[in-house]
Amino acid sequence: MQHPIEQNDPKRFSSEKENQYFDRKSARKDANDISRHISAFANASGGKLVIGIEDDGEITGFRRRGAHDIEDFLQAPITCCDPVPAVRAEEINVTNSSGESDRILVLDVQASTDRVIARKRDGEVFLRQKDESVRLDREQVRALEYDKNQRRFEDELADRSGIDDIDREVMDRYREELGTDAPYEQILRSRGMLVDGHLTNAGVLLFARNPTQFIPCARVRVMRFDGSRMETGRRLNIVKDRTFDGPLPKVIEGAKQMISSQLREFQFLGDDGKFKIIPEYPEFAWFEGLVNAVTHRNYAYSGDYIRIMMYDDRLEILSPGKLPNIVTLENMRHTRWSRNPIIARTLVEFGWVRELNEGVQRIYDEMASFFLNDPVFSEPNDSSVLLTLENSITSRVLRQSDTVSGIVGEDAYRALTEPELSAVQIVYARGKVTVKQLSEHLGRSAKFARSTLRGLVGKGILSWHGSGPKDPSQYYSFPRPR
Repeated sequence: MQHPIEQNDPKRFSSEKENQYFDRKSARKDANDISRHISAFANASGGKLVIGIEDDGEITGFRRRGAHDIEDFLQAPITCCDPVPAVRAEEINVTNSSGESDRILVLDVQASTDRVIARKRDGEVFLRQKDESVRLDREQVRALEYDKNQRRFEDELADRSGIDDIDREVMDRYREELGTDAPYEQILRSRGMLVDGHLTNAGVLLFARNPTQFIPCARVRVMRFDGSRMETGRRLNIVKDRTFDGPLPKVIEGAKQMISSQLREFQFLGDDGKFKIIPEYPEFAWFEGLVNAVTHRNYAYSGDYIRIMMYDDRLEILSPGKLPNIVTLENMRHTRWSRNPIIARTLVEFGWVRELNEGVQRIYDEMASFFLNDPVFSEPNDSSVLLTLENSITSRVLRQSDTVSGIVGEDAYRALTEPELSAVQIVYARGKVTVKQLSEHLGRSAKFARSTLRGLVGKGILSWHGSGPKDPSQYYSFPRPR
């Protein structure tokens, strides 16, 4: 990953490869052309634009024939950009490629967090993407306006909607939470969710009976898989699959119930010699992930919906849209920014968003308290946010040596081969294992997996269950109940 250049070093400016945070241009370019790159940096994450160095790194400064006056570039943010971005300028003395004393100009462009910066001459908008300043089309500009809260999707009207579209049950619950008996219309108007007889997008998402009638991808799909990856076709391994597409309070409630019903519990032998039960994941971690996805997703992004995928070894929550505005993967544990503040506030009032000041950091803390790996946040394809929570099969394997040894016996445990240990750990985590599961886990043949399991039966560590060698439901487990 590229990082901004901190020091204004002419030698580095000459040799550095142009990237997301750095560009250099000849002083023969005019101010309007330079404003393209100023606006691009301002609309992205900021960066340094150096004037007086050619694209190939040659330091030509401002003394070369055809170079514009340095004052033109100093004034460019003011005369050529709308609105005016924040830019710090510094002139640096150099020796140019002709051996003359000269100068270069460094424009340190700050990121604009609340306004889209356009080129004043023609209203064009640019965005820095890798090493290019890319012109945006109308839809892309609109998306950028959403990202900077210059325009909010949740504030826009759903023209075909009206007060008759609301879910009265959810509205009554909201009225009860607010402690008022005011009419529905009055409450929604006072909260900015009913304007000129139409619901805003926030009003539709929170209170409409059928939000997908107006915002087609406003839904949450929860899927439970048998295994650690998604299969297709004849090997399709979806065990449970349900879509929730009502008003957001009901979506959260329904998805929470389904996820909870699909979670497992793990047992381990404590220091007191008694078995203890630990949930597969701490509830706060996965529920906060669900609520964050519903609250902060980019609802203007119409190509996808929230997906929660439960595998044997992990739980994934995919939310459409990149992280909003100033939030990055690096600072998200401590930075607060709401893409949908009206939705966020209303869900706080409903009681679903309970820990606004804890959020992501507490997800880390809760996972650590369960001896699980840190949560993993990523941005797949630069178009969505993915939260991955790993469970005991991967994260507790280091702890399982103590608990498994308590089940199979210390001497027997120390004598296990690596494949046998893997088999026993899977049984410990899932309660049972099949030849296919062990084969896939080890990356070895079914014959090898079957031989390993039969060897464990012969040692008295596992028991076989089935009606015969060809029984498709046969499996192996510990001899005594766990």
